[in-house]
Amino acid sequence: MKQEPLFLKPVFHEKIWGGRNLKTDFGYDIPEGKIGECWAISGHPHGVSVVTNGQFAGQNLADLFHDQPILFGHPTGDRFPLLTKILDANGKLSVQVHPADDYAMAHENELGKTECWYVLKAKPGAYLIYGHKAKTKEELEKLIDEEKWNQLLGKLTVKTGDFVYVPSGTIHALTEGIEVLETQQSSDVTYRLYDYDRTDDQGNKRELHLGPAKDVITVPFKLPKLHQKTEQVANSTITTLVTAPDSPYFTVKKLTIFGDLPQTRNEVPFTLCSVVAGDGQITVGDQTYNLKRGTHFILPNNVQTWTWHGKMVVIISYPNEGKY
Repeated sequence: MKQEPLFLKPVFHEKIWGGRNLKTDFGYDIPEGKIGECWAISGHPHGVSVVTNGQFAGQNLADLFHDQPILFGHPTGDRFPLLTKILDANGKLSVQVHPADDYAMAHENELGKTECWYVLKAKPGAYLIYGHKAKTKEELEKLIDEEKWNQLLGKLTVKTGDFVYVPSGTIHALTEGIEVLETQQSSDVTYRLYDYDRTDDQGNKRELHLGPAKDVITVPFKLPKLHQKTEQVANSTITTLVTAPDSPYFTVKKLTIFGDLPQTRNEVPFTLCSVVAGDGQITVGDQTYNLKRGTHFILPNNVQTWTWHGKMVVIISYPNEGKY
């Protein structure tokens, strides 16, 4: 089997809060309308990525995960475990929460959804809804029922280059003027608490999910503590943004590449890669591939060594041991 990256075609989703920045900022050929999400690396049935190159061109990632387990380190799970997105928040997202695995599997037949954001762009003063102020479950439910959102919701100011970890059970929302690269478990379960009383083009409000949301919100909210580290390799830097035990499901790293950066697989089953700034190349075996901002691909298990070239920032991720 040839050693080669798996380049992937993104899938785009229209959202009430979306815009056109995925075209202007990344050059994507997006559909008409308010496009809020680019599902860049996905095996989820709501938007499956298709391989665009090499011996597996034209195959979708979900089928490839099942049919060619050797490419993914012989996984024990029945679904591709991670999902990489770019979100363009041209407006406010709903205030929401995601369940953990046990609740999601029991009620939705889905994985839970722990996620994280690398902030690609943020307008001055941009902020997230992040966490809450309730001390007890009773206080939480009372504030929700009385719609006292200013008393309940926490806020976090963000700027370009920030990283935010969002475990399942965390109330959260992007707000206007923010673009993020999101790494998450492969799940599409969202419970909305509040949607600013918005209506769609037909005058309909989006559905809320207050009962399930109350079930899964973690009380009290505790700000995650991340043990991040940065190492210098030649002229490049590798920053570990989150990993086990802080994050049980995935590891996310930021590669700031200047010149040549050789890497070896070690014990990682496969690696998801997203170029978020600059351009360059990657050499795998005897072939070199061009990369630019907005390129997404997987380095499968049979690729043992590779070398980055150029001046660019790449966000990589992989499932942690026992989570694939």
